[in-house]
Amino acid sequence: MSGGESVLTRVEGRAGHIVLNRPRALNALNHEMVRRIARTLDAWEDDPAVETVVVTGAGERGLCAGGDIRAVHDDARDGDGTASAAFWYDEYHLNARIARCAKPYVAVMDGITMGGGVGISAHGDIRIVTERSRVAMPETGIGFVPDVGGTHLLSRAPGELGTHLALTGAHFGAGDAVLCGLADHFVPSEALPALLADLAALPAADAVARHARPAPEARLAAERGWTDTCYAADTVEEILDRLRAHGDPGAERAAETLLTRSPTALKVTLAALRRARRLGSLEEVLDQEYRVSCAALDTPDLVEGVRAQIIDKDRQPRWNPAGLSLVADADVDRFFAPRGAGRELGLAAARG
Repeated sequence: MSGGESVLTRVEGRAGHIVLNRPRALNALNHEMVRRIARTLDAWEDDPAVETVVVTGAGERGLCAGGDIRAVHDDARDGDGTASAAFWYDEYHLNARIARCAKPYVAVMDGITMGGGVGISAHGDIRIVTERSRVAMPETGIGFVPDVGGTHLLSRAPGELGTHLALTGAHFGAGDAVLCGLADHFVPSEALPALLADLAALPAADAVARHARPAPEARLAAERGWTDTCYAADTVEEILDRLRAHGDPGAERAAETLLTRSPTALKVTLAALRRARRLGSLEEVLDQEYRVSCAALDTPDLVEGVRAQIIDKDRQPRWNPAGLSLVADADVDRFFAPRGAGRELGLAAARG
């Protein structure tokens, strides 16, 4: 085993292992971790001894709870946003790199896998969930917008399930992760040690096939009767009206959740999802998300949301603007405005 404190690497047989190693912080990603993972992929891509890349998280609680949002909060509140923009620049490039990895990339999404954790797992080509998996893109609850390619993934989920998950930030388990296209295989957590051992000796697909089992029932499949109808609306206000009028208890709970989220983040998230559906590639969506994320640094809701949910934990954010009717179309459009030469992510242009 080698590596810095926050990312450990090792090679066992034919498999190279990347272990996120900040268990006290639920393996939340910081900038150095992103750089370390990218450097490791650089080295292993040209190493014939490494035939499979395996990503796991240290500790018992999960793969990764997301990005280091405390650092983003401090940069937005006290700095000029440069550090956060640099972090996202490298993180989103890593997300695209994972999606185009030339070798099998096996992500073990055991336990909590949220935000940035989705970004380093759900773009891989072999994505494993367990009965302990708790997956989410919870950004609207902190005044932010799903990123790390999350709007690309969720915009392609069946029907309007992705819109529901993006706007509410709801947690979902293994069956729903498979249903929504964020995971491929269910492996019981008790079988993970044997799976990791087999990955050292077998091709990745063969090793996974030994241990994969039918996924649990997808709870969200039964809710498409109201999600597909309510979330097909063109505005967040109409979505709320449809949810309240539908009569299903799940729809009412979703409406109550939306009322606790940042109005600005809700409107920008809906616009980002709709735009992502029209874009042709992950790289184009990540380019869009970079513009949106950087624009969020200039809004009060990101700082306030992190304060309320993570720092003070009073769970009483004071959103500004406080209501959906106060968020104008022009306020939303500015999140998608070009940043100018030298300030874009540039993934789509680089890929050609």
